[in-house]
Amino acid sequence: MRFLSYAGRFLVMGAVLTWFVLLYASRRLALVFAGDREQRRKAVAMLRGRILRRAMTALGATFVKLGQVLSTRPDLLEPETIAELRKLQDRLPAFGMNSVRRIVTEELGAPVEERFAEFDETPVAAASVAQVHRARLRDGREVAVKVLRPDVRARVERDAAVLGLFARMAAWHPDIRLSDPVGHLRELTTGILDQTDLRLEQANYRRFREHFAQTGGVRFPEVIADLSATRVMTMEFLRGHKLDALPPGDHAQVARLLQQVFFKMCFEDGFVHADMHPGNLLLLDSGDLAIFDVGLVKHLPGDIMIQSVDFTRCLVMGTTKDFVTHIRRFHTYRGDVDWPRLEKDLDAFLVRFRSQNVAELELGELLNEILALGRRYRVRPLADMALVMVAMVTAEGIGKQLNPKANLFEDTAAFLMPLLAKQAASAA
Repeated sequence: MRFLSYAGRFLVMGAVLTWFVLLYASRRLALVFAGDREQRRKAVAMLRGRILRRAMTALGATFVKLGQVLSTRPDLLEPETIAELRKLQDRLPAFGMNSVRRIVTEELGAPVEERFAEFDETPVAAASVAQVHRARLRDGREVAVKVLRPDVRARVERDAAVLGLFARMAAWHPDIRLSDPVGHLRELTTGILDQTDLRLEQANYRRFREHFAQTGGVRFPEVIADLSATRVMTMEFLRGHKLDALPPGDHAQVARLLQQVFFKMCFEDGFVHADMHPGNLLLLDSGDLAIFDVGLVKHLPGDIMIQSVDFTRCLVMGTTKDFVTHIRRFHTYRGDVDWPRLEKDLDAFLVRFRSQNVAELELGELLNEILALGRRYRVRPLADMALVMVAMVTAEGIGKQLNPKANLFEDTAAFLMPLLAKQAASAA
């Protein structure tokens, strides 16, 4: 039966992908003579992203989530493609209350009415992997109950297996094989699979609460352990405003707090929330910053931590030679690299970017240029480093919304200086 299910899904995916490949090819032909070389590149990357977005939407929830994860990988895709993938909606039709009741009963050992004094049938959020219901415990506490979609893990495993076959087929091409499509797909689907076991998210919440126990103004909701399992997670219900929907006012303090949260995750703890967009951040009435949806995280081992600190140092206060030294030491590259020419291009890039004032600086564009330089010289950053870049871009983007006068580079340098001094002392 599993073979028939996989074979059927393979045929459906093959048909959908064939249709969208043909659609892409026909639209691509129309761009052959469109504008200059750079304009064509941007137009093709945008078209590629639009076709990917539509195909993933057509293929269902697993692919919607895969597209969201891909939208955080500027090391794999061009910025115009990523901009299209970010349009994938995280709001999907809710599944029925009968399924919710069945899953809660199976996971918690008793019907909804026995476990909760109140349980809203209409979810407050419905995403690609799970949906969330507001409820109330018998002791009066208001809680949020996260319930996985029925059979979501089996569907993700099936789709991952079929996609793995496509990736291995693509790897027959020598140029594509250099990009390791099988390895990257495995990493992406593993991240999605992790979100289908809510015990992992519970552990992530506990770890984040430990890491930020001494950081004032930051809240991660408390998980109710005896009402949580593999497919159900119950946690305190926190009310507030999403950071992209705050009322007018001075939010500079919130921007600084969020910035410090990102820095601490990336450069101190090595444990990063990999889906920290404004929808997962609430400003509570108390003024605290609440952070949710921690199913997708990334552990940064010690060597990656050293690399991320060194890369950021090069970016905010290093010389061109520092950057080249960093690339030669930490990054992977294929074939012979023209290092003098790369250094010359890096120097021109740094001069141009550092001549801009704070209001003109866009970290996202800056990192995209760095990655484009890497592609030109066949230098590829590690995936973990790409995640750190995305975290920095996210911090800057939300920070500018809250406080347009913020200077991320000065603040980053101020945060890194003690860490660099500590590293130097340890090495001495």
